[in-house]
Amino acid sequence: MIEAHFENALKDVEGWTESNLLCIANYKNGLAMQKFRPVAGDPGLPVLKIRELNQGYCGADAERCRSDIDNSVQIRDGDLIFSWSGTLLLRFWAGGEAGLNQHLFKVTSDEFPSWFYYAWTKRHMSHFIMLAKDKATTMGHIKRSALADAAVLIPPAQILESLTRICQPMVEEMNELAVEARRLEDFRDALLPRLMSGEIDVSQIDLKQLNGHLRELLLLITRGGKSVLDGLIW
Repeated sequence: MIEAHFENALKDVEGWTESNLLCIANYKNGLAMQKFRPVAGDPGLPVLKIRELNQGYCGADAERCRSDIDNSVQIRDGDLIFSWSGTLLLRFWAGGEAGLNQHLFKVTSDEFPSWFYYAWTKRHMSHFIMLAKDKATTMGHIKRSALADAAVLIPPAQILESLTRICQPMVEEMNELAVEARRLEDFRDALLPRLMSGEIDVSQIDLKQLNGHLRELLLLITRGGKSVLDGLIW
């Protein structure tokens, strides 16, 4: 829906200003996190790599980095991440706090809302993928110069505000739902083994008295519904 509204707005760009991706957002590259291993007493942060971005979470086997890395390479829910090397991906992150590894950009802006630089970056992704394939002698990637060459049109303030009122709530709701789904999955994974082993007995719970997500989760778990719950959007 965001892309549909965006493409519709681009049908009439009279009065829009020419620019490029690097002028509307900051594309911060991650660090070689193997150089920033946790020190004694520091639980650290999971390292967000291309694999984790692709699967949408940092598993128990994810590498870890120091928790005091610079804030510019710390990732939180709702951050827009762009993998510019290997598998090119553009996604809002909903996998919790992490440290940004090299070959990924954290995309931010102090001037424009996230829907705007997301939409423009997404619009150029097919071209970026093509550029990366042309350089795939080892591992395909794009250069920062490709961002500077990626044309952007900036609407007048009134039009931008109007589009933001429509599109930004969609981004926020999408992020909230993704985070909620992740937390429910964590809840499920913590409860299911205890339910299956009999450590927790829900046979006497009156599900009619429960409401919301807890009721649905218990119904699914008591049916052995791990596979059913996977992919469910709340």
